[in-house]
Amino acid sequence: MRTVAVVLAGGSGRRFDSASPKQLRMLAGRNLIEHCVAAFDLAPAVDDVLVVAAADISQQVRKDLAGYRKVADVVEGGASRTDSTRRALGWLDGLPGDTKVLFHDAARPLLDQRTIADCVAMLDRFDAIGVVVPSADTIVTVTDGIIRRVLPRDTLARCQTPQGFRLSVIASAYELADADPAFAAVPATDDCGVVLRYLPDVPIAAVEGSERNLKITYAADLTVATALLDTADPTG
Repeated sequence: MRTVAVVLAGGSGRRFDSASPKQLRMLAGRNLIEHCVAAFDLAPAVDDVLVVAAADISQQVRKDLAGYRKVADVVEGGASRTDSTRRALGWLDGLPGDTKVLFHDAARPLLDQRTIADCVAMLDRFDAIGVVVPSADTIVTVTDGIIRRVLPRDTLARCQTPQGFRLSVIASAYELADADPAFAAVPATDDCGVVLRYLPDVPIAAVEGSERNLKITYAADLTVATALLDTADPTG
């Protein structure tokens, strides 16, 4: 059964304090996209890697990834996260519906082999999965600067990527989203959100993530990532 990893690198990185695209910032000798691709390139259960890159960096990304044997293609992304997923689905169209597809943010360069393997294995039992870590903080709802509710922490988790699906499931969810005029007004921030909204009867299994799998959002996060790379990763 085929497994395709999709690295989503189509964002603008507006919160990142840099004139250059965040996805091309260097971390220990590789840019962020390369770190993600390298992890999937090493993963035995992954057959192909598709990279969805912002149009203005796509040529540079093709050049940088020329040496990675599993990279099947680099395609241009869309204006939003969901638009970039649509571009990936267009490329995947025609593959068998039971193909396993992992969507991973290029802003998470420290993805480990254990997480990849667990995601692929969980897709043998479920049609949709998401990587999560428990919330160590108390989460509250705030309205007009006032704390309105303290949420039960034992039921809360923080989402990471990869998020994985059988191709038929994620394609069906996006077809329903495309047919819904209200989707554009309140777009989903990730692919699990699209499945939850349009295929609520499809259970999304939680895969244990890692605190090392941090998201590079601000320039200071690169310092944290560098420090993590300097320490041993027990998960491989």
